[in-house]
Amino acid sequence: MIIQLVDIFYSSVFRRYSSKYNIYRDLYEKGLLGLEIREINYKFANRIKKIILSNKEICYITPKKGNENVDLLVLGSFGIFKGLSKEIIATGNEDIGFKINKTLQNVSEYDRQKLKVADKTFDLEKALLVGIVNVTPDSFSDGGKYFSTDSAIEHALQLIQDGADIIDVGGESSRPGAESINEEEELQRVIPVIEGILKKNSYAVISIDTQKSVVALESLKKGAMIVNDISAGSFDKKMFDVVKSFNAGLILMHMKGNPKTMQNDPNYENVVSEVYDFLLNKIEIARRYEIKNIIIDPGIGFGKRMTDNYELLKRLNEFKGIGCPVMVGLSRKSFLGKALNLEIDNREEATLIAETIAINNGAKLIRSHNIKNASQAVRLSHLIDNPELPANV
Repeated sequence: MIIQLVDIFYSSVFRRYSSKYNIYRDLYEKGLLGLEIREINYKFANRIKKIILSNKEICYITPKKGNENVDLLVLGSFGIFKGLSKEIIATGNEDIGFKINKTLQNVSEYDRQKLKVADKTFDLEKALLVGIVNVTPDSFSDGGKYFSTDSAIEHALQLIQDGADIIDVGGESSRPGAESINEEEELQRVIPVIEGILKKNSYAVISIDTQKSVVALESLKKGAMIVNDISAGSFDKKMFDVVKSFNAGLILMHMKGNPKTMQNDPNYENVVSEVYDFLLNKIEIARRYEIKNIIIDPGIGFGKRMTDNYELLKRLNEFKGIGCPVMVGLSRKSFLGKALNLEIDNREEATLIAETIAINNGAKLIRSHNIKNASQAVRLSHLIDNPELPANV
């Protein structure tokens, strides 16, 4: 059973859910939210529906699936949903009532989260900046530019000077169609860079971008504090053990397939719900390993159509309900270039606009090539939320 708070106030989203639940009445209004409960037993769903209808709220259920499960949708406001969760608990349906309440609590407390990584604690009142260092010859944006150890170290230090809170070091390209490399080659690329960065700046916070537990293990031994796994532990099941053993942070990303195959005709019925469910499942696995410091990434550009990427960006706010900080990587990606007919080197302005939208929609970490630009988006967004602060904060 999965519970999601849906931004159904978007007319396009309302139309999609109207089709799913056969809503023929004109119920759309600005500010309307949807509380969806997926994969709930049919009989149990009808008991919940009676409670909701008795409170004179609007509720719909899909037809039964093969396993006797249905999806249920309640229309209303945040306050209405909080009241309903208490009513559901009071009638003895404590499990679902508490789960609804927990989802609502995740949303309401989202901006007050803190990210703890080893001995460091980040205040997430404003978004963190994650600087990209690709130690690869073939990454889509800057492949080969920082392939040598010295140039990669120098670039990382410059990103920190520009305002990066975290440096994400990767030794294997994840561009569409990229071939995988063996762990020995990946280690030869990233370990000297991690060592070099920390030698020159011992306070640097480093994330290792890898799908391989051996690479993660050796990187954490050398001082990395976060593992950024684009497969969310799907490629190498030992990743969770490694992260737990170092009490490291873990970034779980959604990707359909792998970098080589991910853009081979990706398809979704509802990309936001499908990505939401995937990430929630991976978080449950990580928490079984007692991993606490989890970041989620919807994987914009990874196994997504152009329309999927824009839908995720538009509805990024909904991922707050999961209860983990959201990271996005939008920098110079093809969905920006295709929409505006821009080559990679001309996507800086489009990237900045998209990153600003992401921050306003709930992103707490921005993974970017251009930290100077991204830092402006973070600062202005923070001042818009807190206009009473001095302009230089």
